[in-house]
Amino acid sequence: MGQVYDHIKLYKKKFPGGVTWWRLKQHSKVVEQHLNPGEEVIYAFAGQKNDKFYDLTSTAVIALTNKRILIGQKRVVFGYFLSSITPDLYNDMEVYQGLIWGKIIIDTVKEEVTITNLAKDSLREIETQITEFMMEEKKKYAKRTNEES
Repeated sequence: MGQVYDHIKLYKKKFPGGVTWWRLKQHSKVVEQHLNPGEEVIYAFAGQKNDKFYDLTSTAVIALTNKRILIGQKRVVFGYFLSSITPDLYNDMEVYQGLIWGKIIIDTVKEEVTITNLAKDSLREIETQITEFMMEEKKKYAKRTNEES
């Protein structure tokens, strides 16, 4: 398969408790199509892209690459949805752990992206991967801004 789906399989094997079973190969292909030359997947996971824990049909694949975060969803009949979060648009992230599942909210300059029904055990790893990457990339953006001034 592709590098995104390979990461998803590893995630599912390590954290089987989330609600992430709906069309993962198709969602992964959406993200694969939009990888730029030289862009590599660092980490990928799957969850429900919505605000409601009871909506189990809006599965998405979230891939952290060496340049940005990509969120892909293949529609059932025609088309797909893709969101891209670059480090300069990233503000912060909130993590919530519930009784059964957890959720993360990624706050950007334009919107909040909510990923729900994640395995509780996976929340720490997801938070660490995204936060560490974004902190390093934000330092690069700060250096560029200072050099241009």
